[in-house]
Amino acid sequence: MAPPLVTRSCSLLLLGLLIGCATAGPGRVGVRSDGTPEPEDCPEEALKAMRLLGLQVSDGSTLELDVNQADTHPVYLREGPIESELNHSLGPLDPGTLMYGRIWTGGQQVVIRYYEAKPPDRERLPLCAVARTAKGQLRKLPGSKPGTATLEFSGSGVYIVDGFR
Repeated sequence: MAPPLVTRSCSLLLLGLLIGCATAGPGRVGVRSDGTPEPEDCPEEALKAMRLLGLQVSDGSTLELDVNQADTHPVYLREGPIESELNHSLGPLDPGTLMYGRIWTGGQQVVIRYYEAKPPDRERLPLCAVARTAKGQLRKLPGSKPGTATLEFSGSGVYIVDGFR
């Protein structure tokens, strides 16, 4: 049997790790009863980076939702991390910039929040953006299984935000 001091130290370390895992971070938010994510603040570092880049709330562009399914119809998305690619410039972010975020598929339509961008010639940058389209184009097609979403189109608009609602 381990000495009490070792046991207590290990217990505190484990508790600290569990608390760290449970705390909110980008993309780790609660989910509402309809399967959509709860509101989330844009981290201060992302707000600062967007100011330095000259990105304003509502600046927008277009992107391919899943770089592995570009220009396919329909597109199949899974709940969890997502890697998208800009088709057109978004302020100083050139076409080909990769956008990293999280997708939720629990509601009637998917919700995609982006937390980072990786321009072709730079390091990853923090930001806050959302996928958004008109006419319900992010609405799941009938037959989408739990944890997934089948969408008619592989592309979407993407817009800069100062918080996720």
